[in-house]
Amino acid sequence: MSTKRKVAVVLFNLGGPDGPEAVQPFLFNLFSDKAIIRLPQPLRWLVATLISSRRAPVAREIYQQIGGRSPILPLTQAQAQAIEAALADEIDARCFIAMRYWHPFAHEAVAAIMQWGAEEIVLLPLYPQYSTTTSESSFQDWDRAVLAAGLALPTTAICCYPAETGFIAAHVELLRNALASFASRENLRVLFSAHGLPENVIKAGDPYQAQVEQSCVAITDALGLGDLDWVTCFQSRVGPMKWIGPSTEDEIKRAGAEGKDLIVVPVAFVSEHSETLVELDIEYAHLARETGVGTYVRVPALGTAPFFIKGLAGLVSQARHEGGMVCPLEAAGQPCTREIKLKSLG
Repeated sequence: MSTKRKVAVVLFNLGGPDGPEAVQPFLFNLFSDKAIIRLPQPLRWLVATLISSRRAPVAREIYQQIGGRSPILPLTQAQAQAIEAALADEIDARCFIAMRYWHPFAHEAVAAIMQWGAEEIVLLPLYPQYSTTTSESSFQDWDRAVLAAGLALPTTAICCYPAETGFIAAHVELLRNALASFASRENLRVLFSAHGLPENVIKAGDPYQAQVEQSCVAITDALGLGDLDWVTCFQSRVGPMKWIGPSTEDEIKRAGAEGKDLIVVPVAFVSEHSETLVELDIEYAHLARETGVGTYVRVPALGTAPFFIKGLAGLVSQARHEGGMVCPLEAAGQPCTREIKLKSLG
């Protein structure tokens, strides 16, 4: 019988529809989150109902291009298995997945943890850069699920890791592989593309944009190519609000006008999903061809890249050692502007 401590590692992610019939309820869950639509009830419910019903047909067409469903759950399950293996010598770790907007939800992960008989919990967001719309929303959702179930276990958490060594090394390795396919960098530009946010969210104090930019600087510094032409940009804009920029679409058009080749790096997505497989690989690749971009190459999401998994396992160990909410930025003497306080941390 193993004497290793039973540690539940909870992986937070957004989730995605597992079939065409799940698209509209997935969208409703997304837009009824107060972190996404910042309106009081019942206005938020009405807006979520309206948007989800109007966008569902378009979203179904998007998912139809990648098999009718999101691949994010099986990809997250593969990451879970890799993290468990990386921690096997240290603890009896089992990863539980808590998606924010579709199954398995946080309350399902809580029930599974209780059934397994965990002795402690580590919360690990699969969002490298902290945002109120992703990390904070998932943390709060977890708190609600834990309190509702009466689960009381020693719990620690990782806040963010925009410049964590393994995360950066994995990006560098994949980017080097893409760079190797070009005979010269003379006419080449790298676009680091991240999901966008409305500008008013950032102005309210959300650290996401600054942390994305920090990731890009850390990757390019570690790459060691001082003459590399690169830009941080943001994709997936929707609605009439002003969003942070520059937009990935505009940067592709600019590169086309300048006759550039492009490498596109999904710097804030650690798993393939519709924003990478459809938006980057199909829609933006088409835009690149239409606007005169020479060669368009998209770097894969990190997935189970060994450096990345090793880095995540190291964060789990660090959290267990230090306790509370662990922030690598604060450990390095840099500011992190999160304001989340979790009742479940102990």
